[in-house]
Amino acid sequence: MSAWNTFLYSVPLLLILLVRCCQLVCVEVPSDTEALHGTNMKLTCISCVKREEVDTDTMVEWTYLNNDREISIYEFNGEPRELKGPYQGRILWNGSKDLQDVSITIVNVTVNDSGLYRCTVKRYFNYKKHRPSVTDVKEVRLTVHEDALEDFTSYISEIMMYLLLVFLTLWLVIEMIYCYRKILKSEQAAQENVADYLAIPSGNKENHSSVPVEE
Repeated sequence: MSAWNTFLYSVPLLLILLVRCCQLVCVEVPSDTEALHGTNMKLTCISCVKREEVDTDTMVEWTYLNNDREISIYEFNGEPRELKGPYQGRILWNGSKDLQDVSITIVNVTVNDSGLYRCTVKRYFNYKKHRPSVTDVKEVRLTVHEDALEDFTSYISEIMMYLLLVFLTLWLVIEMIYCYRKILKSEQAAQENVADYLAIPSGNKENHSSVPVEE
């Protein structure tokens, strides 16, 4: 088998392995922490399983910390379940099937929803002879704004626009001054020529104006 044929035969296998590896990748990304009043806010909580080949039972609890008091607002124990309290009917489950992503979404957030949220993930590993557990805790400090959050890109664009307007205005003023001075110099030169012409005696004017003719 030639080297080219070997390469063509290996490409599909490499692609299959790459796809399988990508499917197993879990990245623990932080959650967004700022929201606008009246919108839906997703609180991201990702807890990657280190031993995917081991069967696990996962329990998730979301709590809200209010003045040193921890209030349970949502939990997952076999299935998602909302709890009675101020958040009842306002939380949606956004977790994945493998329970590595156990995020929730708060519907119609208000300024009163600002504060610290805690995501506690407890996994029980189902080995044959023992059932060890591991607990992972993530925290999200949410800030809800009443006014729209100003986009940084639009803010920079607005500054650049103002700078461009200032530059164009200065350039226009400089051009106007330059043209005005050029016109003024032309008028002064014309007036000086007229004054010099008027200062010449009458006889000299005729001689100055006549052109000698060669025979």
